[in-house]
Amino acid sequence: MNITVYLGANEGLEPALKTAVRELGAWIGEHGHTLVYGGSRVGLMGAVAESALAAGGKVIGVEPRFFIEQELQLDGLTELIVTEDMTDRKTKMIELGDAFIAFPGGTGTLEEIAEVMSKLALNQLDAPCIFYNLNGYYDHMKALLDHMIEMELSTKERQKKIYFADTLEEVTALLN
Repeated sequence: MNITVYLGANEGLEPALKTAVRELGAWIGEHGHTLVYGGSRVGLMGAVAESALAAGGKVIGVEPRFFIEQELQLDGLTELIVTEDMTDRKTKMIELGDAFIAFPGGTGTLEEIAEVMSKLALNQLDAPCIFYNLNGYYDHMKALLDHMIEMELSTKERQKKIYFADTLEEVTALLN
């Protein structure tokens, strides 16, 4: 399975983030899956890729040209796909993915997973979309999605493939 993981190039303040993302990467590698991610060597992005590779997994990085010019890519990837811009990167990561995980991240993570949610709602994609809700990071997102349903601006049907998982065990149960 190709598992697309969206996450930040920053590490964040909470040490649990780096520990959890390394565990996620190791699980992907140990179970013979392929990690698809943004291609960077820094922050949480670098940590998930390095741990997947160290566990024997394949890792596909998808990096826009301007990040390559800044030499932000991780060396040693199974495959590095260079795109013209962030829009092409987002499209390619969705094309490659069989499942999608939003690990805690910033606005880029939110933008990328929002496109996955939109494609699910429009039946243009059939794959699990998992918010890794580590330490309640995505509690407000869950409340917002519920509020959209309450306000009849969305439906349970349109959100049926969107999941929230608090632990790696819950994430892997959704993927299995």
